[in-house]
Amino acid sequence: MLNASELRKAMQGATAISDEVISHIYKERWLQIWVPQAYGGLGCDFKTGLLYLYDWAKIDGSLGWMLTLCAGANYFSRNMQPNTAKALFASEYTCFGGSGMLGGTADEQADGTFVVHGQWEYATGAPYLSHFTLNAKLLKQGKPVVDDTGTAVVHSFIIPKSQVNIIPNWKSMGMKATGTYSFVVKEAVIPADYRFVYDVFYTDDAITKIPFRLFADLTLLVNYLGMAAHFMEEAANTLGSDRIYTHQQRIQIALEGILTYAIQLEGILEQHLPISAALEEEIHHYGRCIVEQLIPQVIQVYTQLGIKGTQVDQPIHQVFCDFFTATQHANFRAEVKK
Repeated sequence: MLNASELRKAMQGATAISDEVISHIYKERWLQIWVPQAYGGLGCDFKTGLLYLYDWAKIDGSLGWMLTLCAGANYFSRNMQPNTAKALFASEYTCFGGSGMLGGTADEQADGTFVVHGQWEYATGAPYLSHFTLNAKLLKQGKPVVDDTGTAVVHSFIIPKSQVNIIPNWKSMGMKATGTYSFVVKEAVIPADYRFVYDVFYTDDAITKIPFRLFADLTLLVNYLGMAAHFMEEAANTLGSDRIYTHQQRIQIALEGILTYAIQLEGILEQHLPISAALEEEIHHYGRCIVEQLIPQVIQVYTQLGIKGTQVDQPIHQVFCDFFTATQHANFRAEVKK
């Protein structure tokens, strides 16, 4: 059993997550916080799961990001037929992860199987996954499948790691231990029950019904806050707690706002009511404001650290690089004003 301090020490300067840390993750089933208890997962409510993600990101950016995105992919257990999900998640080592991009095709055969082929970018946690998730254009015995408007039909698939080739091409300044790599699938034959559709669910608890955009927004936001909290914690060691206190308080207030929204969302859904477009937009705007405020706060503190902040062997430098790599994610990336 590793505590937070030991996990942070193990991740400092790491370009991969060690076997010891991975073993700890699997043993604690951290990757299965969103997997229903009926399938062997932890089945966390939204607030509890978000707090886990925040704490992990505060320990280390790469650790938190990998856990967030892979646990998020395991959320797709809810999109799978129950017998298939139960069989897959009976193992504590089951870990989904993949790409949200469209990168290939899935050709449905006469026997109901699919032949999947293509290349996708980027799959966080690639070396640690048991299965890869991907989006592919649907074919039927070689012919494109289109909807009533003539648009190509896209479905999602789960591919066993044994049928995937990983391309280790992550070159960013941060998140170096996340194992965020591209991958190639060549003519892999996939059973019909390894196909799923994002908005078709086989579980009915409140968290299942959270709109995917909000799920993605809030899980990423707690990562940013966790990394920022770690950065401020490290900065306090150099600058003193008094100069960092206000920034730390702002992070805590932002986190409490996110958790309040999480409780509100589940409360609405438990009453079998829809999430309004207005509330969805309100939460996204709240997240955008958080990121817009966090970035200059981190920069302001960084410019006070002196040469220590630039030294690549210093923990605070790693946190800085992780934070500014993670915040380039498309969900909240700032638009250039013309």
